[in-house]
Amino acid sequence: MGIIPIISLVVFITGLSTYLLLTSKGRFLLKSLVTKIKHQGWRFRTGQLNYLRSRFSTTITIAAIIMVAVIAGNTVSAQVTASPPVSLKSVSVPEPNNLGDFVKDKVAAIKLGKTLFWDMQVGSDGQTSCASCHFHAGADNRSKNQINPGLLRVNADGTANPDTAFDVGGAPNYQLKPGDFPFHKLSNPNDPTTLVSDRNDISSSQGAFNTKFVNVTPGSAQDQVINEPDPVFNVKGTNVRRVQPRNTPTVINAAFNFRNFWNGRAQNIFNGVNPFGLRDPNAFVVKAQNPNQLEFVKISLNNSSLASQAVGPPLSSTELSSDGRTFQEIGDKFGQVNNGGSVSNLIPDISLGPLLSSVEQIGDNVAQIGNTKSLSGLLQNIASLSGTKLPRILAQKLSSLRPLGKQLVHPQDSVLGANSKWPQPGLKDKTYEQLVQNAFKPVWWNSNQLIQVDAQGRRTFVNTPDNSSQTSEYTLLEYNFSLFFGLAIQLYEATLIADDTPYDRFLEGNTNALTVQQQQGKKLFEGKGCIGCHSGLELTGASVSNVAQTGRIGRVPFGAKSPEDTGFFKIGVRPATDDPGLGGSDGLSANGPGNPLSEARLAQLGTFKNLLGENPPILTPPLNLNESVVADGAFKAPGLRNVELTAPYFHNGGQATLEQVVDFYSRGGDFGVLPPLNLSPVEKQQLVAFLKGLTDERVLHDKAPFDHPQLFVPNGHPGNSTSVTNDGTGKATDSLLEIPAVGRNGGAGTRNFLN
Repeated sequence: MGIIPIISLVVFITGLSTYLLLTSKGRFLLKSLVTKIKHQGWRFRTGQLNYLRSRFSTTITIAAIIMVAVIAGNTVSAQVTASPPVSLKSVSVPEPNNLGDFVKDKVAAIKLGKTLFWDMQVGSDGQTSCASCHFHAGADNRSKNQINPGLLRVNADGTANPDTAFDVGGAPNYQLKPGDFPFHKLSNPNDPTTLVSDRNDISSSQGAFNTKFVNVTPGSAQDQVINEPDPVFNVKGTNVRRVQPRNTPTVINAAFNFRNFWNGRAQNIFNGVNPFGLRDPNAFVVKAQNPNQLEFVKISLNNSSLASQAVGPPLSSTELSSDGRTFQEIGDKFGQVNNGGSVSNLIPDISLGPLLSSVEQIGDNVAQIGNTKSLSGLLQNIASLSGTKLPRILAQKLSSLRPLGKQLVHPQDSVLGANSKWPQPGLKDKTYEQLVQNAFKPVWWNSNQLIQVDAQGRRTFVNTPDNSSQTSEYTLLEYNFSLFFGLAIQLYEATLIADDTPYDRFLEGNTNALTVQQQQGKKLFEGKGCIGCHSGLELTGASVSNVAQTGRIGRVPFGAKSPEDTGFFKIGVRPATDDPGLGGSDGLSANGPGNPLSEARLAQLGTFKNLLGENPPILTPPLNLNESVVADGAFKAPGLRNVELTAPYFHNGGQATLEQVVDFYSRGGDFGVLPPLNLSPVEKQQLVAFLKGLTDERVLHDKAPFDHPQLFVPNGHPGNSTSVTNDGTGKATDSLLEIPAVGRNGGAGTRNFLN
């Protein structure tokens, strides 16, 4: 290297150092650079810097390293070990690397996603939306008619054994009380042997009534349905709303999860159709090579477990849908079919099997539970998802309805305010078709042809409908509605990032952001083992960044060091037979219940690459085909920000307060899985105080980006668990709770669970 380049390099480093040290923007850039070194491709081992995937010359790399070290006033290794932690603000929200192949305008897609997420017209009843279970800190604070009796229970051999008896309250429509918690009750919360009572019920979220889908009426928010008797969720023969078999997790910060749902079935890869990603070989969407030439294609978007998750609930007959509705039919609800003319392509039935498990919260056990004839009205809710049934009808439903047409949108809404029709409901000058067209590239919605589906599920490209009762025709926009729905909601939820907590500000250097008590709790959190499951800046081992660093499967670091899926843990909240969780299946196998949801088990079976698209990690010691895998009764570790707002806790919702949660961990859980922490009363208070330091005030007060339209949520039924009012159709009348519209500046927020 010559003298002139050296002088130039010195001048460059000196000038840049001055800028970085003496200006606020420079210091911010320096912090960002250090963060990227730490999180995006640099590895430090024993003080040595190993830069992976470098595309720069050796000279420039060395110069950059020297520059950072000089500015920090220490060696490179000292820079790494001595630099203060960074907050969640430094973690990029994961995003598909091929998003641009689908999304034309990201801002427009976020607008579509927020509209779909909050719109009550999405539900078959014209009353329920995604937000109906995620309106309070991204979760649910309702407490009446919120009990599921344990429908996911299995026998020791894995066969279905659903529990239909309500232990808490004795029947549906019960009003929960603080004294009902915890569900596993001890006379001494520090001694797991002092059992008073044990109940396997789940505190969760009410959704849909038991109805059978008939058709949509374009322009009507309510689908045409047939009410059917519900064998479980009824009060003296009158149907009440069904309740999910797992507690509702928050959608806030869920964008950081590698997989979603408690059992991880919402895959990191989004296939455009359902939650199962590459596991489903028959998931196709349709692409227009030109407006007159359509083709079926498979798509794959990584870092998209939120999209995979989003397309499950709208088809779930326990959540948002009547039994048998499809996404394309939802599209019919919002639009009409265009006319056209000749057959251009014919393919066999596609993407039918995957929907056997698209039912929210039941998918992993649906094959087994579906054999329980006495519960056929509830648990065989996938029977009609064959032949012509694919996610199309939702699109047909929505096209001619005004977006958010039953809800007020605040004129200062951070996303939708400019389109608000305030003081009247809905958005002005927008239809769902326009919102889709504004957000997505024309190859996914612009075509002169229709996709015809016959009674056997065969697909044909035609120019005109045949007006036969044996076929259905869908526009390209309707047929691909699951693609638009999933990606739009993912992009909206990716804006719901709570990264301005006292904890984050403390990590950024504000030593007064946490109280002394909270700082002591932070030390306990990091030193007593909590950090083992709630690791990283995301406070969950299930994050995209942790999976990228450690691999999709690993070994438990103690005991027998059994294989486990990264970010999924068995902590003894309930026996594994109450809910297999990760030990369930995807329901996609033609023979038997399906493929294991556990990726460690897929590796044992030799199907990991075929179903997930990559080779399994190499474990040390190597994976033994016969060794026991941690899967049955294992669940995804949730992130912990705003945890003070998201009670009840755990996948069964069996703990009502943070104090009860801390008691649980202190005694080592309830079923002999965890080592006890043996916390003193003072330490318990410190740990609870720290957990309350994870609350983002914007979430508490619904400030942007957590502001939202008006919402009316079903809040149980007038009466109690022994008497309800029949609306004349066999269903109980609803009690509705109004969640007022708020703009970017927020409002009073909503009360916490049982407050």
